[in-house]
Amino acid sequence: MLASSVILGVRSLRPSCRYLSNAFFRGSARPLRKRGLMGSMWRFFSVEPIKVPDLGDSITEGTLVEWAKGQSEYVNVDDVVCILETDKVSVDIRSDKAGLLTETLAEEGDTVEVGAEICKIDTAASPPEGDVAAPAPKEDKKEDAPSAPAAPSAPAAPSAPAAPAPKPAAPKEEPKPTPKPKPGSRNESRVSMSRMRLRIAERLKDAQNSAAMLTTFNEIDMSNIMKIRSKYKDSFVEKHGAKLGFMSAFVKASTNALLNHPQVNAAIDGKEIVYRDFTDISVAVATPTGLVTPVLRNTELMSFADIETEIAALGRKARDGKIAIEDMLGGTFTISNGGVYGSLMGTPIINPPQTAILGMHGIFKRPVAIGDSVEIRPMMYVALTYDHRLIDGSDAVLFLRKIKQGVEDPVTMLLEL
Repeated sequence: MLASSVILGVRSLRPSCRYLSNAFFRGSARPLRKRGLMGSMWRFFSVEPIKVPDLGDSITEGTLVEWAKGQSEYVNVDDVVCILETDKVSVDIRSDKAGLLTETLAEEGDTVEVGAEICKIDTAASPPEGDVAAPAPKEDKKEDAPSAPAAPSAPAAPSAPAAPAPKPAAPKEEPKPTPKPKPGSRNESRVSMSRMRLRIAERLKDAQNSAAMLTTFNEIDMSNIMKIRSKYKDSFVEKHGAKLGFMSAFVKASTNALLNHPQVNAAIDGKEIVYRDFTDISVAVATPTGLVTPVLRNTELMSFADIETEIAALGRKARDGKIAIEDMLGGTFTISNGGVYGSLMGTPIINPPQTAILGMHGIFKRPVAIGDSVEIRPMMYVALTYDHRLIDGSDAVLFLRKIKQGVEDPVTMLLEL
């Protein structure tokens, strides 16, 4: 009796199984669409999430500062969906698929972790009329696939129910400038600190609390390097496509000094000292959201032209908000140039876990003793802040004098003196 019931049950399933096979293997979803089954299944499997990608070493979360795409708006492959602000840089989150943005899972101002879902994309949705950019990347990828067998034509997707009219994209909010004081008013205003500004404040205070910082000063006669720059700047731009500035001379002089004084290029790790055979120099760059320090890697192998070209490229990326976290990882020494703002003198703060930082300042004409006479020369004060736990005072003074020698007489760098 039981066996006959099972046989009857199996026979009763045959029509529906045949119905499913017709829908999937004959390339027609019409029978299932009549019952509404195929449409719902297609919609269920076509909605895919976009997750927060890996943001780099030691960064586990970020703040969602802006949605670049709104709900019910069509998204193409590689479109920026939203912008996250991390401790170090702002990151554009891009879509790796095309479709309709059906749901946002976080609000502006929320903190989201790496790997968390932030929105959902319906990949079965058709692009708006006149938008032909969406399918192009997919077709190109298939054509470029090496010796891949031609795939059988996929079943036609059921026509999606009419989507609501896309919401107009919200106008991009510009960073709010610092409120200007109004004479006669006694009002106060409060604004939230950005994640980057909070992180900068935390790191600066940690540096003060952990390192035994001391600063030594010197002055550099910029006459020779200014003559070289004035003489060769046009030829330099014509050949290398980058302007000849003073940073290349200071980076090169600092590199030579670091190789001569390896303790300044070292770092403290617990109870050990880490010495490096390479020199990666961080260059401080001001951006609208705060100070960032992209890294010039292996400067001991770079020429003046390599240094100027790389600094210009990193500066553009930082100002445009396109600098990546990878550009700022590492660094064994930092150069900060406050001279571009007219600074006369200052004491820079170490960028942990580095043990020293060079501060450049403005170039001003001053009377100086040259031999037994007094001459007016373009002079720059320089400051070296160092961690006295690792670097002795004599080493710091000799290191700074080595930089002075290289900048004042660039021939010594050419001859490796």
